[in-house]
Amino acid sequence: MKKLELHWKILIGMIAGLLFGFLMKNLEQKGIVVDWIKPFGTIFINLLKMIAVPLIVVSLIVGLADLKDISKLSKLGGRTVLFYMGTTIFAVSLGLVLANIVKPGRFINEASRKSLLENFSGDASQKIDLAEKAKTSGPLQPMIDIVPDNFFKALSDNGSMLQVICFVILLGIGLILIEEEKAKPVVDFFKGLNDVIMKIIDVIMLFSPYGVFSLMAALMVEIPDFSTLAALGIYGLTVLLGLLIMVFVLYPTLLIVFAKVNPIQFFKAIAPAQLLAFSTSSSAATLPVTMECVTEHVGVDEEVSSFVLPLGATVNMDGTSMYQAVAAIFIAQAMLPHSLDLHTQLMIVVTATLASIGSAAVPSAGMVMLVIVLGQAGIPEAGLALIFAIDRPLDMCRTVVNVTSDATVATIVAKSVGKLKQFPLEK
Repeated sequence: MKKLELHWKILIGMIAGLLFGFLMKNLEQKGIVVDWIKPFGTIFINLLKMIAVPLIVVSLIVGLADLKDISKLSKLGGRTVLFYMGTTIFAVSLGLVLANIVKPGRFINEASRKSLLENFSGDASQKIDLAEKAKTSGPLQPMIDIVPDNFFKALSDNGSMLQVICFVILLGIGLILIEEEKAKPVVDFFKGLNDVIMKIIDVIMLFSPYGVFSLMAALMVEIPDFSTLAALGIYGLTVLLGLLIMVFVLYPTLLIVFAKVNPIQFFKAIAPAQLLAFSTSSSAATLPVTMECVTEHVGVDEEVSSFVLPLGATVNMDGTSMYQAVAAIFIAQAMLPHSLDLHTQLMIVVTATLASIGSAAVPSAGMVMLVIVLGQAGIPEAGLALIFAIDRPLDMCRTVVNVTSDATVATIVAKSVGKLKQFPLEK
């Protein structure tokens, strides 16, 4: 085991956890897994989340200070936002196209529809209530939310990552603008702290196979019965098809065209982050590993990865955007007697793109944003109950896409500014 690469250890832990969970589910020993196994998975996620914000703060300060020029920051930021917006719009559009071709809502029978609406109406109501709070805000509220009134308060909340990034960017700009000899002690301190944090991540990752085992075992015993999942099979397969197109068609094409990178080498390099994203369903929890993989194995310079990846973990949710589009059309097909017109579907593209930016990098946050998409399109929000049964496994898959997108854009941006150290296409 000691000689195995990390992604193989994580994969073994994942498979072993699923098999153990399946066995305990059949032996009707769910309580043992929930009480004695699942807590270790929760501890593992908490460890990753604990180190995520310090990592963002330190690495972003170091990266920005190394730029030594405001114009470089402008170039970096512009290209990052351009690619993030482009991939998100593509993801939403792809979801709409697939949902209109497959029409997954037509495959769910009346009995299954009623059963799902009854069983998951409480869960749906909770998400609808959360979304109502977001909808009562003004149109510029997202801009207000980016600027913290108390930086230390923002530091204490993983959901306030954009606020942390806002302050840290200002701090980095300040370090660029003052005299270099005055900035050097501050930069040296954060560089040393950055090395310490990266070493802490290495220590946490020693626990990753066991944490993943616990998470997968808990998932298996808590998943609804397979007859319920079968009723949503076509919907689930439509979402998975879209996610597969994103991972195996869109991102490899972008890597080859814009970064001259071999996609096979790229996927091998970021495999630990992808597997961890699948296990935790959280871009934020996966961020420390994503940064390590992209910097050390892909060859992206730290000043690029430390800016692009934390921003991506907060605002770039391709998998979530694609799922929102498919889910919206699926619920409309299952709940409405008529099809959505072109104008309504175009508005779904706009709303889902903006909603994905507001989605927190935590499990099931996309559900809350989906309520806003449904409301805008005139689709019954209660229909959210139809997709709850299968949301967790799909959430795991779309988080893999979110993380892969972040890593892809970081690689492309690094190549565009001459900060990609390896991975030529010829190799």
